[in-house]
Amino acid sequence: MSSPSPPLSTESDFPKASPRWLQPLVLLSPAGIWLALLLVIPTLLILELSLVPGIRPGQVVNPSGLENYTRIFQPDYFPVLTRSLSFAIATTLICLLLGFPVAYWIALIVPKRWRNLVVLGFVLPLWTSSLLRSYAWITILRPTGVMNSLLGTVGLPPLDILNREPAVLIGMTYSLLPYMVLILYAALEKLDRSLLEAAADLGATPAQAFWNVTVPQTLTGIAAGSLLVFISCMGDFINPEVLGGASSMTVARLVYNQFLGATQNWGFGSALSMILILIVSIAIALWLKYGDRSSAGGV
Repeated sequence: MSSPSPPLSTESDFPKASPRWLQPLVLLSPAGIWLALLLVIPTLLILELSLVPGIRPGQVVNPSGLENYTRIFQPDYFPVLTRSLSFAIATTLICLLLGFPVAYWIALIVPKRWRNLVVLGFVLPLWTSSLLRSYAWITILRPTGVMNSLLGTVGLPPLDILNREPAVLIGMTYSLLPYMVLILYAALEKLDRSLLEAAADLGATPAQAFWNVTVPQTLTGIAAGSLLVFISCMGDFINPEVLGGASSMTVARLVYNQFLGATQNWGFGSALSMILILIVSIAIALWLKYGDRSSAGGV
């Protein structure tokens, strides 16, 4: 006689599954650990240093107040912060004004078989070092450079803009314009062209169709590209250092001087870094709060 078969297992015999809320944490834990080690903890250390007035390398960290933050708004340093904001806002607007027509031309006018090649042409400058590109602009903008040579051939007076704010704007715009074009191109490529045809059938002029159909559908791309350019400009060190003179001091250059320059004031440099982080965080928060809403409302 065969032995009786064992009873069937019931659901209670198996170990209970892990809670549902724990499963995403397990999946995100590797990235979360790296994020904590490389971003959260260093930011907290910078915050701690920013609360120590006049600390130098090797000194004991003893947070004692907001003196470093109040120092930022003194007449000697507050113009540096406003200049950095001015550079970032101006470069963002210039990149948007120059990049939107280019992205529109690539997405809607260039034949599809040539689009990838044209996009590659705008990406090629990003394959070279940003420092090398800045030094190339020195060759172009210096008093005996290419630009003034061309102006001389047509009888125009030379321009002295190297080591001045216009040179910094030119360098920032050249460095960040490809990013704006790529983001706007991705947004315009998804444009519903049937709405443009419908607007034309209803008697809308090209300008009306552009402002009432094209722009609302690409607000997400406009906001994303502007945010990327703005954040990159706030932290740009190379262009102001190479193309700007002493009158083009920015927050990034000032932070460098506090950590690696002759002053060696890590507390003040950390406070400047925290101000940059705060400005960038506010920009990202505004984008997260109003970006999707504006794009959804426009569509």
